[in-house]
Amino acid sequence: MTSATHASPFPQDPFPRVPDSADAVLEGLDPEQRAVATTLQGPVCVLAGAGTGKTRAITHRIAYGVRAGVFQPSTVLAVTFTARAAGEMRGRLRQLGAGGVQTRTFHSAALRQLQYFWPKAVGGEPPRLMERKVALVAEAAARGRLRLERAELRDVISEIEWAKVTQTVPEDYPAAVAKSDREPPRDPAETARIYATYEQLKRDRGAIDFEDVLLLTVGILADRPDIAEVVRGQYQHFTVDEYQDVSPLQQRLLQQWLGERDSLCVVGDASQTIYSFTGATPDHLLDFRTRHPHATMVKLVRDYRSTPQVVHLANGLLGQARGRAAEHRLELISQRQPGPEPVFAEHPDEPAEAEATAKRIRELIAPVGEGGAGIPASEVAVLFRVNAQSEIYEQALADAGVPYQLRGAERFFDRPEIRAAGLALRGAARAGGNDGAFDDVEGLAGQVGAVLASTGWTPEPPAGSGAVRDRWESLRSLVTLAEDFGRARPDAGLRAFVAELDERAAAQHAPTVEGVTLASLHAAKGLEWDAVFLVGLTDGMMPITHAKTPEQVEEERRLLYVGVTRARLRLTLSWAVARSPGGRATRRPTRFLDGLRPGSGAGGARGGQGGAGGVERGPGSRGRKPRGPVKCRVCDKTLTEATEVKLRRCEDCPSSMDEELYERLREWRVDRARELGRPAYAVFTDVTLMAIAETVPGGEGELSRISGVGAHKLRQFGPDVLALCAGEPLPSASEETSEESAEK
Repeated sequence: MTSATHASPFPQDPFPRVPDSADAVLEGLDPEQRAVATTLQGPVCVLAGAGTGKTRAITHRIAYGVRAGVFQPSTVLAVTFTARAAGEMRGRLRQLGAGGVQTRTFHSAALRQLQYFWPKAVGGEPPRLMERKVALVAEAAARGRLRLERAELRDVISEIEWAKVTQTVPEDYPAAVAKSDREPPRDPAETARIYATYEQLKRDRGAIDFEDVLLLTVGILADRPDIAEVVRGQYQHFTVDEYQDVSPLQQRLLQQWLGERDSLCVVGDASQTIYSFTGATPDHLLDFRTRHPHATMVKLVRDYRSTPQVVHLANGLLGQARGRAAEHRLELISQRQPGPEPVFAEHPDEPAEAEATAKRIRELIAPVGEGGAGIPASEVAVLFRVNAQSEIYEQALADAGVPYQLRGAERFFDRPEIRAAGLALRGAARAGGNDGAFDDVEGLAGQVGAVLASTGWTPEPPAGSGAVRDRWESLRSLVTLAEDFGRARPDAGLRAFVAELDERAAAQHAPTVEGVTLASLHAAKGLEWDAVFLVGLTDGMMPITHAKTPEQVEEERRLLYVGVTRARLRLTLSWAVARSPGGRATRRPTRFLDGLRPGSGAGGARGGQGGAGGVERGPGSRGRKPRGPVKCRVCDKTLTEATEVKLRRCEDCPSSMDEELYERLREWRVDRARELGRPAYAVFTDVTLMAIAETVPGGEGELSRISGVGAHKLRQFGPDVLALCAGEPLPSASEETSEESAEK
């Protein structure tokens, strides 16, 4: 086995054997990772490029220190920025025999300390922690006679959070905004008044928010040396992941934890700084050597994640970067075998881009032997700049029959179906071999499947997607985990498997759930997939329109770099030259790809197709009848907005909609969505139903000309819709079943 394979930070075995010695912990590390793992004294700074195994390096460092007797597990605190990342780190440390180490987010660690020391430092019960700010910020605005829409509330909340993590009080907020070149979403003086009222309301009600947790903990540690010494006696060795994302407030907390000591290991990559809008800054990472002149610096540049083709594009993106972070960029060196060239795909409009993406994903996840590559759906991701881009891809994937999951949903072990499954499995484990459901099953996975059958799970997936399919995928992941566990520990029974689930739940170490991931580029940070589709890559979206300053534009470039480096093997970058069918083709691909996509020069010239990895035009630009401008059927004005194009009239022009038909269509849609286990919009959107109710098609030809009624939906739902339009009874269920079977 090659060293590259050994050092890969992505082991395929979900249940690796715990190393039997400290030296065994170091096996498989490359020279730079080993240098990180064995440097246990003094400050250590690890500059780690994307895919270079930074989490592997720092978890092995902690585990090696524990197994070698240098660190006591209870004296180590490893902090990161998300509960998911903390859970992953706990899982890895447990597999390395260092399960007693505290691994938390900054907020989680601070909250525990605040709640424990509050009675001693302040007296009485600690303040109530607010989970959300929306209601109180809305009330603060209303007291200033301002009524804010939901989007405006989000903007004000983001500004308040930025102010607090940069330690800016309300009266100083306008000046701080001006000094930082930050472009505020509204008048800074107005925001400052809302901020001040919000703070007063919290004090009046004895409540705190998440930023207060850090502020108050810092205050207690700074004001009470006796409490600070207790904390420093408990935690003596610190590791900070994603150090480029530390805010000034988090850095102050870290300094309070450390005191005068220097047993600190930080890891980060300035080229992945993408959260400056929250107050994060890479300066603490880049200035680490200045603050700690004797620090050991290690650079990780061997990329075990991505193919040379993906790495070449990623290096090219950073090669054009400017600014301080760019001066410290790392040139990655791929350790993988060559793979396919990145695909650059141009499409005539956004619906065509979504349709082509869904079609390609369906081909990729098709089982080998059916013309596909057989990639698991969970190894595919569609990444976009803003969450508003999600809906069109949700619908396109649903139309293609491809399961998907939205990044940011509730945590795996908190899902109701997983909680219910856990209860059923624990009950079966207590019953031992006395459960009659086990009579005809073999192996651990068979037993788990038999128990889950009591909760309604079946080996065969339900039709369609949506909530029903999501629940099925969650339960199937438990069966898959049982298969892996059974292979790793052939003698293990149901009781051991339940214990494994309990440990994973405590560490939030979730198994993989099948389904294509839809996520924003920000939410994709820290994740990876075999195939990644970066969509909507047009100037104005990437970089986003409100990125005005050179620093803001460079952060957008880094955001695209993060997206590119999520891909292991296949990478597709796509854009649409128009927003909607019939719209003006005025968009151009993101400037960040100039000189990188075939046919484009560094000056940004529009290019055509090149050789390998050339521009692949979507199905809408070849083989499809060209779409001309769409005119309003009332006033004959050219339409450009997607909703207006779908309705074929201006929004302000009078509607001829049959209201009764529209309501019948909505009721029918609810029933069909429930049967298929899909969200209602995945059957037809409201706008499509409005267009049908306005047009009242008399046959398939007329129905097919309505935007949103593609060939697949025409076959699946056309007979129902036409019957409703004609005021006739719906086709019988048996007819529908036979039609769907024939289609499959």
